[in-house]
Amino acid sequence: MNFEAVIGIEIHIELNTSSKMFSSAPIKANKQANYNVFPLDIAFPGAMPTINKQAVIHAIRIAHALHMNIDNELWFDRKNYFYSDNPKGYQITQYYRPLATNGYLDINNHRIKIEDLHLEEDTCKQVHLKDRTLLDYNRSGIPLIEIVSSCDIRSSEEAKLFVEKIHQIVTDLEASDGKMENGSLRCDINISLRPIGSNKNGNKVEIKNLNSFKNIKLAIDYEITRQLKLLLSGEIVEQQTRRFDENLKQTTYMREKGDSGSYGYFVDPNIPPITLDFKFINDAIASSPMSREEKKNKYLSLGLDEKDIKLILKDISLMQYFDKLLAEGAPIKLASNWINVNVQSVLKKEMISINSFKITPHNLASLLKLIANKEISNKQARQIFDKMLIGNANPNSIKEELGSTLNNDEREIKDIVKQIIIENPSFLNEYANGKTNIARFICGQVMKLTKGKADPQLTNKIVIELLKGN
Repeated sequence: MNFEAVIGIEIHIELNTSSKMFSSAPIKANKQANYNVFPLDIAFPGAMPTINKQAVIHAIRIAHALHMNIDNELWFDRKNYFYSDNPKGYQITQYYRPLATNGYLDINNHRIKIEDLHLEEDTCKQVHLKDRTLLDYNRSGIPLIEIVSSCDIRSSEEAKLFVEKIHQIVTDLEASDGKMENGSLRCDINISLRPIGSNKNGNKVEIKNLNSFKNIKLAIDYEITRQLKLLLSGEIVEQQTRRFDENLKQTTYMREKGDSGSYGYFVDPNIPPITLDFKFINDAIASSPMSREEKKNKYLSLGLDEKDIKLILKDISLMQYFDKLLAEGAPIKLASNWINVNVQSVLKKEMISINSFKITPHNLASLLKLIANKEISNKQARQIFDKMLIGNANPNSIKEELGSTLNNDEREIKDIVKQIIIENPSFLNEYANGKTNIARFICGQVMKLTKGKADPQLTNKIVIELLKGN
């Protein structure tokens, strides 16, 4: 008997906000455990929740990008369970009325329906040691959205592409950093097998907390093979929750899987329903950062070619740096060339990301404007650039320090070229007879005599004119 996989995905995404979902505790990187914590995060009696406005805005933008119907009322519910990462004994989430419903994503011409998108809070982080488990509440209460697909996915490759597309959307919208290795985006996969042609699904197995695209594919492939072997041997696939062991490259048993009824959901009595004004919803959508496709069209309209655009759009942080360059007035083609050649060379050499690059967009834009205004040559610009890498100094200050002012005096450059030709009268005949490299030699001599300060383009123009007898 032939079987097919029936796969659904629940994606949990931490949102970019300065404070937590229901408390004003700050969200910031801190190595000290239990430092970014307010009373609500650790379930002190009497602590009351408040709604994070920016988290709602992020969720609206993502829902719109996923073609979803957005509810204009916010309702929150309690998901009741007792577990060490949940001090209140319940999680605040949206069960009965999620923020958005009925969306979709198209993956390779296959439409995958999205059932709902809802807001909730993250749990605390558990640190498992040999003989104990430690709890860090810095993560407790961080805003999350959960995106729940329908069971339309049929392969591990399609599942991976679906999560990759979601990752691209949330990072393009700057709603999340999407760092899977840090848990900012992680997913649970639900898998069952059924006979091809049947509408009746088999028992569902959930794989928890997958945090890389590679592991999503590996875990699904392993689980499909495991369930298939059981079914072909006449055994029952038990409904359970499993995890993926990266070392063994296989899923392993965690616990029996319950259903939603076991959580005893009810409306949170401490958070009354909030009506979202349609203007608030529309403004959130209208003010969304551009998607990668919109960025591509914008860059094309400004004159960049597809090859350069592809390199810039490959990295969301690099794209953001590039946009800041443009906002500072850097010429777009010059900015693209420097990003894709000079800056990328430094990043590869130092093995860093653009976020650790020492030169600010403001200072790099200032350097590029010096080039565009023909105040310095490309060679001088590279010298200044190297100095800027040491201390992020202002390029204008380095230019003055090095005396790197480009000579644009046409009369002075013409006099130098004429003198070189007078001293080498054979150059005119040699050039006339096709030895065009004579022009390059003369330009080199001019640069040598001016200590590299002559405008290269102007020099080349003058040399050609004089060699042609103009």
